[in-house]
Amino acid sequence: MTYLTELKQSGDFLSITRANEFSLEPVSFTLDNGTLVEVHDTGVIQFTPNITTTKDIVLSSAVHGNETAPIEICDELIQQIILGKLTLAQRVLFIFGNPKSINIGQRFVDENLNRLFNGAHNNETDNPEKVRAQNLEAYVRNFFEQAEGDRYRCHYDLHTAIRGSKNEKFAVYPFLHGKPWKKSQLQFLLSCGVNTVLMMRSAATTFSYFSSYQFGADAFTIELGQVKPFGQNNMASFAKTKATLTALISQESVEYKDFNASDFELFTVHRTINRTQEAFSFPFSDSAVNFTGFSKGELLATDGDTEYFAEVEGEAIIFPNANVALGQRALLTVVPLEVDENFI
Repeated sequence: MTYLTELKQSGDFLSITRANEFSLEPVSFTLDNGTLVEVHDTGVIQFTPNITTTKDIVLSSAVHGNETAPIEICDELIQQIILGKLTLAQRVLFIFGNPKSINIGQRFVDENLNRLFNGAHNNETDNPEKVRAQNLEAYVRNFFEQAEGDRYRCHYDLHTAIRGSKNEKFAVYPFLHGKPWKKSQLQFLLSCGVNTVLMMRSAATTFSYFSSYQFGADAFTIELGQVKPFGQNNMASFAKTKATLTALISQESVEYKDFNASDFELFTVHRTINRTQEAFSFPFSDSAVNFTGFSKGELLATDGDTEYFAEVEGEAIIFPNANVALGQRALLTVVPLEVDENFI
């Protein structure tokens, strides 16, 4: 394989991925410590230690190509593993989601990849992102299903947000269809430096929801700050995240701080506002950050002739994007949530 020697010597899977945007010939090899390395495709690399493991862990980044901090975190972890500086205790699948969008420094190329999972691609081949979503689903499915026995599964899909946030880092907990939320997962997030969590109330087409719904994995979309170009991230601000992910994949078990509800700011979705008209706008500026609250009766969005006003005091905005395609979500609004019997 033309890239095999380079990968073994440098561990730089990200550069090899970026040089092969659409496909990469599969290859496998074994590290000196016995770990099996399998490259399934461009941006998709699996590590299987030669020991008994209990966890199957998916770490994805670059589902949006301009969200560089998570890419840099995963790139460093992959290099440390291949170069023998980090020894794994668990099976891990790393995914750089959208290589071409990394190279052009854009959120996506033709279509938002994080709206194409859980069947939303419809098995269509009319653009590369739909094909990529299908392929990524297959790699995750194979990864989870090839391991036998009663095993722990998780998938942390790492992002950065378009806008800033009142709380720099936050996570989105996919809809669990009546199953309880887990305090242990909130403890994991807190260890990553994330204390703000948004609980979803409906099915979605995101990558993390796919793994949660299809395979019962503990899964989150984790927003680690704001979009910045490569080299401009303050990596010190991600030290807790990197340390926690390192422990997760390199230790048999990880101890977290005891659960305390006061450590967290929890929210639940109040409603979704979709863009249905070309004339769509927000009354607030582009500098308005995620979790900005509005007074009851304040204007939140205008969609053609339809105006949306805050329905409850303190209704806050998440992920406002007036430039989404028609029919897609332009805004979520959220309200605070208390820890109750729905948490275990």
